[in-house]
Amino acid sequence: MLKAFRHGWLVALTLALTLIQPATAQDVRGNLVSVAWLQKNLANADLVVIDASPAQLHAKLHIPGAVNIDVFSFGATEQTPAQMEQRFQAWGISAGKKVVIYDEGATFFATRLFFDLYYHGFPASDVFILDGGLAKWQETGGAVTKEPSPAPSKGNFRVGKVNNSVRVRLPEFLVASGAPAGNALVEALEPGYYFGETKFFDRAGHVPNAILFSTADFFSADKTFKSPEEIRRMATYLGIRPEQQIHSYCGGGVAASAPFFALKFIANYPKVKLYKESQLEWLRDERSLPTWTYSAPYLRREPAWLNGWSNPMMRMYGVTNVSIVDVRSAEAFKLGHVPFALNVPADVFKAHLDNPEKLAEILTAAGVNSAEEAVIVSEKGLNEGAALAFLALERVGHKKVSVLMDSVDEWGLRGFPLTKEPTIVGARKSPKDIVVPATVYRASLRPGVLIKDVSTTKGQYSKVFVAAGKQPIAGAPDGTSKVLHVPYTDLLNADGTPKAAKDLWNILTKAGVPRFAEIISVADEPGEAAINYYIFKLMGYPDVKVMAGAG
Repeated sequence: MLKAFRHGWLVALTLALTLIQPATAQDVRGNLVSVAWLQKNLANADLVVIDASPAQLHAKLHIPGAVNIDVFSFGATEQTPAQMEQRFQAWGISAGKKVVIYDEGATFFATRLFFDLYYHGFPASDVFILDGGLAKWQETGGAVTKEPSPAPSKGNFRVGKVNNSVRVRLPEFLVASGAPAGNALVEALEPGYYFGETKFFDRAGHVPNAILFSTADFFSADKTFKSPEEIRRMATYLGIRPEQQIHSYCGGGVAASAPFFALKFIANYPKVKLYKESQLEWLRDERSLPTWTYSAPYLRREPAWLNGWSNPMMRMYGVTNVSIVDVRSAEAFKLGHVPFALNVPADVFKAHLDNPEKLAEILTAAGVNSAEEAVIVSEKGLNEGAALAFLALERVGHKKVSVLMDSVDEWGLRGFPLTKEPTIVGARKSPKDIVVPATVYRASLRPGVLIKDVSTTKGQYSKVFVAAGKQPIAGAPDGTSKVLHVPYTDLLNADGTPKAAKDLWNILTKAGVPRFAEIISVADEPGEAAINYYIFKLMGYPDVKVMAGAG
């Protein structure tokens, strides 16, 4: 009797010692567990450890007992819930067990398996990512092996209703692309894909209005995830708000799981979905859905676009919402201009950069409508005059500003109409006249576009001064910040058009321009600084300012 009692007590003690150990705040951070926690709990029978690395990496080295699940063995095609249930059970997944998933660290294989389990109804409270992956495990002395893991006992997890609230399909994703105010499309691939240097399939670039938020952005140097505060800080800087519906995508739905996991389960953003089909489906669609290479290509306007929206018939029916702002001299304007263009010379914008109230009066007299898109026309695409006008209109809060990528001469050579007749603003002078309606220009000053004193402005990240002139500047205007030299001439083609997005990205990266920074463009001539300001906006840098006369 006593012997039986002692045997039962020893069994109970052994079981008690092998229960999941209590976690501290450092050990478990939401759905992340530390290597210390896993080391304490690795032998527990109620824990399933999954290595999500590709099979060849698992074979080289893995945590003892880890079950290898290669995402690419099943993730490229849609699986039915019944098929996924069989797979989960084959992995040893059972109700009530804890699951820890890892990969090499700072990648997306573990997060993709996390998504698969969560989407198919496995409780989020029971599934975790090993923070830092195998790299962090080895760094802290965790045991590793090349020996194959024994096949796990069949699990009993049953897939009931899938969690469609975290998965977006093409129709909703397509609508979200055209409604950026309420939606944020997060592109998880590297900048080379986003800016078009590398084609994923038949078309280069990214889904229109998508925000570059690469998988690498979410990890620290030691391959652990960044803190919730830092992830929220980055998201805020990029314009991603908690109240928006966030859609994460990539090329084939695997890399997209890293932003999905980080934003939903670390930063606790409430509305996050993953587009599992991603560009595989977007580019395969029979409608030939578009892609962009620049972040904001609508800042560039082509002659055919402008001619189409501003021809006499469109003007007659009142459906044109475009103010054409010709920044050439008055003499050049009189020799020939785009029909319905309004002449506000670049010198006027330059003279009134610091006087937005007076500039608003001039724009009113010229007929520029603050509620319409202002398309700037110059002697040569994006020159200093066009960039100055762009900067000035941005500063006075113009709703939307763009630059015509051709000169007036090129406009004519392409066969589009030119006229010497003055543009009539206000009432018709004859019944046949088509006029630009008179309006009062409504200025709404945007702070932090043009600055004089750098101490008055503070972004979410450190200041970086970018010298736009031909020569670098001697030092930072604030005496401490980083100073880089990116001459505006390096960013333009000979015809005054910006270089391709992929080339601009490489130039800026080579110069050391960080993506997360408060960027201040400086130059002796404000037009030079304004060109760089425009380029940074075209490339999607959220926090850009101009400080003229700092050379």
